[in-house]
Order: sequence, then C-alpha cells, then structure tokens
Amino acid sequence: MKIKKKVITKKKVMKTFVKSVWVFNWFNSCGFTEILPVVSSRWDMERFGLVAVNSPRKADALFIAGYQTPKSMKRAQQIYEQMPSPKFVFALGACTMTGGMYWDSYNTVKRIEDYVPVFMYIPGCPPRPEAIFDAVHKVIVHVDELPDE
Repeated sequence: MKIKKKVITKKKVMKTFVKSVWVFNWFNSCGFTEILPVVSSRWDMERFGLVAVNSPRKADALFIAGYQTPKSMKRAQQIYEQMPSPKFVFALGACTMTGGMYWDSYNTVKRIEDYVPVFMYIPGCPPRPEAIFDAVHKVIVHVDELPDE
C-alpha cells in the first residue's frame, strides 16, 4: 500500500496568513500613539482581520513604530527570529524610515532594513488607519497572486 505524501506549497502556507493577520507590536517613544486610532472603536482592527497577540511566537506580522536605537533593534531582531514563517514586517511612520526628527542623532537607526527585512513601509507621522489597512490588504493580495508550485 502506497502512502500519498501531502505536498505543501509556499502558496498553501501563505494562505494561512490571509485568514486573519496576527500582529505583534514593537513601539518606541510615540509609536504606540500612532497605532491607537487603528484599535479604536471607529476603525476596530479586528473587524478588518487584524488581531493583536501577546507573543511573537503567535504572530504573522510585526509592526515597528517610533524611532529605533541599536539597542532596541537587538530586541526587535530577537522578536523577529521568534516569529514563525511566513512573517512580515511593517515599518510605521517617518521615524522608522529615516529616524524622523532625530535623524541627526548618533543613536538613532536610520535604516531598519539593515536589522530586519521590512516588507512594507507605511508613511506618515502618524500613519493614517486607512494606510495601515491598505498595506495589510496589499499583503493579502500579494499572497493571492502567488503562483501554485
């Protein structure tokens, strides 16, 4: 009797991400205030399929917001390594992209993609809730368009 092997393709693995996006947040300074409108009753991130989790081991996506220092990026790298695959990193706001108003500080990270692979940058200070939901929607569309292997 032959046993059929189940072939698990990249698209099948990524499709699990599409059901609902479990998010772990890594915020410094004003980063938390940037995401507050997303979790408020007007926007309600869970209604759009985003669920905040308390452990990176359960997360599909990592939201990084606020300016980052080399010391904080070491922690962000640890969090990223604990996340199961597939995993996506979203950088929220101007500070995560360029250092923001702290761009000329010796202790501010200007390029976080040197530390963790960033899937998508979401511009703004703070980014609008619509921009955050649009970014997550683009990931879902990207997963849907993956070819079957």
